[in-house]
Amino acid sequence: MKRICVIDGQGGGIGSTIIKRLKESFRETVEIIALGTNAIATANMLKAKANRGASGENAIVRTVNKVDVIIGPISIIIAHAMMGEVTPGIAEAVASSPAKKILIPLSRENVEIVGASSDPLPRLIDALVQDNLKNIK
Repeated sequence: MKRICVIDGQGGGIGSTIIKRLKESFRETVEIIALGTNAIATANMLKAKANRGASGENAIVRTVNKVDVIIGPISIIIAHAMMGEVTPGIAEAVASSPAKKILIPLSRENVEIVGASSDPLPRLIDALVQDNLKNIK
């Protein structure tokens, strides 16, 4: 069974939306691990039906090396992003993990990704599932 890690911070809204869509598409054929930069984000992702969840830097740093895929906003690889919730340790651990990383080009940081789609979040998540995870099972 493939293990997918969804990482989010602040209120966990992006992560929750991703997890709901993953559950619709894959049901119980994949394990979804919710990793929040804070407890509120994790709690909201667990409400979206993640299989397991944990919060904080140590949980993220320890888990990202044990999963097959990491999904989250581009901010998870930018130190001090999400109003400081993404620590340099989190950004480094995610970026250096051997897992496949599928990052959504949404960021409130002063970072612009040339060529990135400006589609709304639901359309980006549909593309994530259909184009990037079609062979994950």
